[in-house]
Amino acid sequence: MCRERHSPSFLVFRDTLSSLRSWNEMNLPFLLLAISSAVLCGAQAQQDVSVCTKANAQSCGECIQVSEACGWCSDEKFLSVGEPKSARCDELKRLKDRKCDETKIENPRGRVVTNKNTPVTVRKKDEIVKLKPEQITQIQPQKLTLDLRTGEPQTFELKFKRAEDYPIDLYYLMDLSFSMKDDLENVKNLGTDLMKEMKKITSDFRIGFGSFVEKTVMPYISTTPAKLINPCSGNQNCTSPFSYKNVLKLTKEGDDFNRLVSQQQISGNLDSPEGGFDAIMQVAVCEEQIGWRNVTRLLVFSTDAGFHFAGDGKLGGIVLPNDGKCHLENNMYTMSHYYDYPSIAHLVQKLSDHNIQTIFAVTEDFQPVYKELKNLIPKSAVGTLSSNSSNVIQLIIDAYNSLSSEVILENTKLPEGVSLSYKSICKNSVVGTGEDGRKCSNISIGDEVHFQISVESQKCPSPLKSETITIRPLGFNEEVEVVLNFICECACAAEGLPNSPDCNQGSGTLECGSCKCNDGRIGQFCECSKDDVSTADMDANCRKDNGTDICSSNGECICGTCICKKRENVAEVYSGQFCECDNFNCDRSNNKLCGGHGRCECRKCICNDNYTGSACDCSLDTLPCVARNGQICNGRGVCECGACKCTDAKFQGPTCELCPTCPGVCAEHKDCVQCLAFKTGEKKETCEQDCKNFKLIEVPEREKLPQPTEPELAICKERDENDCWFYFTFSIKGDTKEVHVLKTLECPAGPNIIPIVVGVVAGIVMIGLALLLIWKLLMIIHDRREFAKFEKEKMNAIWDTGENPIYKSAVTTVVNPKYEGK
Repeated sequence: MCRERHSPSFLVFRDTLSSLRSWNEMNLPFLLLAISSAVLCGAQAQQDVSVCTKANAQSCGECIQVSEACGWCSDEKFLSVGEPKSARCDELKRLKDRKCDETKIENPRGRVVTNKNTPVTVRKKDEIVKLKPEQITQIQPQKLTLDLRTGEPQTFELKFKRAEDYPIDLYYLMDLSFSMKDDLENVKNLGTDLMKEMKKITSDFRIGFGSFVEKTVMPYISTTPAKLINPCSGNQNCTSPFSYKNVLKLTKEGDDFNRLVSQQQISGNLDSPEGGFDAIMQVAVCEEQIGWRNVTRLLVFSTDAGFHFAGDGKLGGIVLPNDGKCHLENNMYTMSHYYDYPSIAHLVQKLSDHNIQTIFAVTEDFQPVYKELKNLIPKSAVGTLSSNSSNVIQLIIDAYNSLSSEVILENTKLPEGVSLSYKSICKNSVVGTGEDGRKCSNISIGDEVHFQISVESQKCPSPLKSETITIRPLGFNEEVEVVLNFICECACAAEGLPNSPDCNQGSGTLECGSCKCNDGRIGQFCECSKDDVSTADMDANCRKDNGTDICSSNGECICGTCICKKRENVAEVYSGQFCECDNFNCDRSNNKLCGGHGRCECRKCICNDNYTGSACDCSLDTLPCVARNGQICNGRGVCECGACKCTDAKFQGPTCELCPTCPGVCAEHKDCVQCLAFKTGEKKETCEQDCKNFKLIEVPEREKLPQPTEPELAICKERDENDCWFYFTFSIKGDTKEVHVLKTLECPAGPNIIPIVVGVVAGIVMIGLALLLIWKLLMIIHDRREFAKFEKEKMNAIWDTGENPIYKSAVTTVVNPKYEGK
């Protein structure tokens, strides 16, 4: 009897495949994804297999690592003849359907155990009884143990409450190069003034002071003897250059701060960037010398210049990387000439490890530089320092309020294959996910916020062991310890029987109902030797129809069973007793296997409901073919594969409703309506034959015509040869064309002849008179122009009588020839 829809041969070669992988000693992170379909018992169709059976798990431990949905049947009598042990791994419901006793199903689940859960502290500033810092709790719970099963996330909740009157340690680290001379004067009274302001925030406040200049080698300082004593020029009295000096350990006495700072002197160096990173590193790692407590730790870094970082030491011949260790002797950093400046990443790590929050108090000119640095250092702030540091107290107060109002969770390095996800529920129920799920902002004293943290393992560690991670809010000394235990074996594995006689006379361990083979053996009962996997007799069982190809050239013959090849794409698999089938060589449509509407089984598409065709690309659904009138393809085509194929070439469109060359519904049926209703028109002789599908309904008034409430109803107005109008509506009801027509024609009334004739005559007379008036006006204008022209020429004329050829003077002059003028 077959319990699953897999043939015995299919299950046997899948089992053998895993053993072959062990034989080849392939150390892969995940088990092979194997065949997804198999031949049913007898003539049953192939069916998809679950992700559990695809994994080809050979033991209970391998099975439960595939998916949280997978279980293992440890009943020794569960398998049928020919079924491999990998068939024991399946989804829980399918195991029950296959008649596996529920008490024999191995399905261990993960869990969260809270080991330490001290409530958060509710503390008032004015309380008489003061708590020690270690007695104050701001995060809950403090320790948990998680049992993780592969693929099953475990979620727990953290609560954070910002305690009132929480102790603060503040260390003031100041640049004492010559440019900070006026700043030093203002800082000398900082202790008592700052103490007074901080008392408004906490009753437990301590303050310390340190200073820095630069590495004491060239080219950072001048090494001439005189400059080593007094690096300043002119009459300035400066102290010898130094790298870093711890002037005052953290103390509650503000007067000590004022006194010791008042004794400090300015020094000098040559280059503009300072050696502040060396000083920050020492302040962070020298906890005992500085006096740090496990409370809120603030480091105020005050300067008016940039900074050197890793690599800059090469200018002074210093090539050894900073070791990140404390090198204070007599409160002086003694290895500045030996170790290079620390890198920014190194500095970030040490500040985070020691829960130090940094406040950069810098001048306006260097604001952009330190703002970029702030983005790289979590829980840090930048304030603008006035030219003489007169605003330093307000700067510190503002920066502290900004830093303390934000909670950011961080975790230590996660084991390989383990992932964390955060979700925050902040003030006013604001929810954050992703990177925003790690933090909450605008938190006031006494506010309570929650974080939901999910931990998920994707695989078991090798070697198997418990791991511990810590989660803590940046800038706070408290943390949550999370112990991770990995569920990689079933409980039944501890009861295994080594060298069991049920496993081929001691060839394996009987574990969780199946045989776990010893080295060199394979098979369900460890019955095959790896040395016999290529014999000719076994190869004969791997040839289909006594052919020449072993396993259809798509696999190997192992222990008389075909083991199909694995493809690069794990979703593509060979299957079948002889690996003759696959699920990726079926016909495609729209570049999709089986058109996306079926599954590929043994190189043939098995289509979903309402689809057919070799590539499942033919839809049997006729709904896309229904026209607006309810007919399939508007009665002018056939529906094939979910699309209309129009039989009338004039019609087109998805439902054969478009006819670009047609005159329109009204004009098309005008003649039939005219001949049926009025016995006129071009079809009056052939009306019964051409218009036999028409159903005519006469209405007495136009208002009685059906209104266009349906999209298939058309209202028409047409004119006959006598210029009479007739109205009708047209619709299709099944195979009948239903027409409602107004039974009376609207013909135009005859013209009134007399008014027309009188009007025409009057019009002609008026036009004639108008033309005469226009002509007369034009002639008057022309005559006046000619007369004016004549008058102008007359005025310009000059008469010369000597020039007249016919002119004869009336005077005759006679001259005496003898007269000599005497």
